[in-house]
Amino acid sequence: MKKIIIVEDETVLQKAMSIELLSAGYQALTASNGEAGLELIKQEKPDLVLLDLMLPKLNGFEVLAKLKADEGTKNIPVVILSNLGQDEDKKKGLALGAVDYYIKASTDLSEITKKVEALIGK
Repeated sequence: MKKIIIVEDETVLQKAMSIELLSAGYQALTASNGEAGLELIKQEKPDLVLLDLMLPKLNGFEVLAKLKADEGTKNIPVVILSNLGQDEDKKKGLALGAVDYYIKASTDLSEITKKVEALIGK
């Protein structure tokens, strides 16, 4: 079973994404802040990371930069899920190494699951 880590501080959304991914046949692990997310990713070496940007302790940009600078985690695909919808935020996230960027408010959970399947398969 492929492993996905969700780094998201909104508990309701974190649970909804976990349930959606579990029902699609993935293992979903969660972290509620950037620091915990970074540690969990380093420990678990997931197949993919779903990363919010507005996080306590370390923001998503910082987490992404640290992941991409680390030999052990730099090849893990990261999809950003954020309500920061400005073009400059998108450009920054993609420039730091994210494979895609979704605006949470206008993205259905099933779209995210389809993107996960397209990136890492089942």
